[in-house]
Amino acid sequence: MCGISGFINLKENYLYKWEEYDEILKKMCKELYHRGPDENGRLLTRNYGLAHTRLAIIDIDKGKQPMELKANNTTYSIVYNGEIYNTNELRNDLKSKGWMFETTSDTEVILIGFAEYGIEIASKLNGIFAFMVVNSKTKTAFLVRDQVGVKPLYFSVWDETVIFSSEIKGIFAYPQIKPEIDNNGLNEVLSIGPAKTYGNGVFKGIDEVKPGHFVK
Repeated sequence: MCGISGFINLKENYLYKWEEYDEILKKMCKELYHRGPDENGRLLTRNYGLAHTRLAIIDIDKGKQPMELKANNTTYSIVYNGEIYNTNELRNDLKSKGWMFETTSDTEVILIGFAEYGIEIASKLNGIFAFMVVNSKTKTAFLVRDQVGVKPLYFSVWDETVIFSSEIKGIFAYPQIKPEIDNNGLNEVLSIGPAKTYGNGVFKGIDEVKPGHFVK
């Protein structure tokens, strides 16, 4: 089990306040430490920040995240939590198309798969997963969740900034997002709980990526 979190705003320049936003990423990692106690990683660029807490299982030395790929005059970035059962099949397919791999991790397979197929790579994945992947050239980003919804993924939008995390408390590490309950949240807790409505994050302004869906 790992934890992913971060924020993105394609109109922002986070590098102007690098220390402030890197500190936010550190707080997100701290909130998700229990999901990945082996190590944590952060990536802060002009338009987005990504954080990852890792439970190291596959390719312990080279499978660190966030992971970046520079190809086709583009930078692709990813944070990922999960397990892909058809990793070898996908890797062989991508190798046949000329791609080279530096790790044995399934993270790199998804990242290179995104560079080759775009978001269509999600439909080729057999496994349990949640990830954020960014294409810096087209300025597009995707939050993606597995078909059954085994791996959690929540997000919120504040002033054109998308904040996401494996757990809701990771989103609350972003200073402008506060834990508030509205009528919809009360209905979830009092009328439906302990069950929940797919896509509902209970707290005001918090949504869940639905199983088998992506948010662009």
